[in-house]
Amino acid sequence: MYARPSKLPARLLAGIALAAFGGVGIALIAQHQFQVNPCAWCVMQRGIFLLIGAVATLGWLLQRWRPARLLSFLLIIALAGAGLAAAYYQHDVASKMASCAMTLADRVVTWLNLEELWPPVFMITANCAEAAAYRLLGLPYELWSAALFLLLGLASLLGLLSRDRRR
Repeated sequence: MYARPSKLPARLLAGIALAAFGGVGIALIAQHQFQVNPCAWCVMQRGIFLLIGAVATLGWLLQRWRPARLLSFLLIIALAGAGLAAAYYQHDVASKMASCAMTLADRVVTWLNLEELWPPVFMITANCAEAAAYRLLGLPYELWSAALFLLLGLASLLGLLSRDRRR
C-alpha cells in the first residue's frame, strides 16, 4: 500500500484559481463594458485576486508535492485575509473619503508601478466615494469582493485540513 493524495485538494486549488481569475474577469467586464471605474482599493483587491489565482495555479501544478500544496493553501488563506481587510477598509472607511490618494492601496499600486505595467487591469480611474456608489444586485462591489475572498479562504482551509487517503 502507498499513500495517494486525495483529489479534493487538487480540485480545490483548481477551483480557487478559476474563481479568483473569474472575479478579476467580472471586474474587468464591469469596468470596460459598463463603466464601473475602480478606485485604488478596487485595484488592490484585483491584485490580491491575481496573486491568489497564481498561488493556486502553482499549488495545483505542484500538487503531488505535499509541502507545496500545503504552502499554497496557507498563502491563499493569508492573501484572502488581506483581501477581506482591504474590502472591509474600502467599505467602512475609504468609501466615505473623497480621495484614495496616499492611502495604503494608492501607495502600493504606485510603488509597484502597476498602472503602467498593465493599465487595462490596474489603472485607477475613480476616487473612493465614486467607487462606493456602484452596486451589483443592490450590494456594493466591495462586499461581493469580500464574499469571494471569504469563500476562497474557506476553500483553502478545507484543503489544508483535508487528509491524504490510503489506497
